[in-house]
Amino acid sequence: MYYVSKRLEIAFAHRLRLTYESKCNNLHGHNAIVTVYCMAEDVDENGMVIDFTHIKHLISDRLDHCYVNDVFEFNPTAENMARWICEQVPHCYKVSFQESEGNVAMYVKAGMENAAL
Repeated sequence: MYYVSKRLEIAFAHRLRLTYESKCNNLHGHNAIVTVYCMAEDVDENGMVIDFTHIKHLISDRLDHCYVNDVFEFNPTAENMARWICEQVPHCYKVSFQESEGNVAMYVKAGMENAAL
C-alpha cells in the first residue's frame, strides 16, 4: 500500500449559519492548514498515488482567497469543508482541517479509520 499526504495553507472567509448566537455568524476569515491523505494499492503509470500539484489545483485553486459561502451550498464549517475536500481528491481517505490554532476538524471515510499515516 502507498500513502501520500499534502499540506496546504488556505486563506478564506466565511460566515456560519448557526442555531445559536455566535461571533461565527458574522463574516470572518481564517488561514487554514489542510492536510490531505491519499492511499492506493499501486502507483499509476507515473509512479505516483496522485500528483501533489493536482491536489493543490483541486483544493487551493478553488478555495484560497475566496468567500466560501459563494462556493458551497452547505454550511461551511471546518467539518463540512474537510468532508468536501476528501470527496474532491482521488484516492483521498482522510482530511485534517485546522481552521485556527487549536481548532482541528478531521474527516475519515467510512471503513478507513485504521488506515496508516
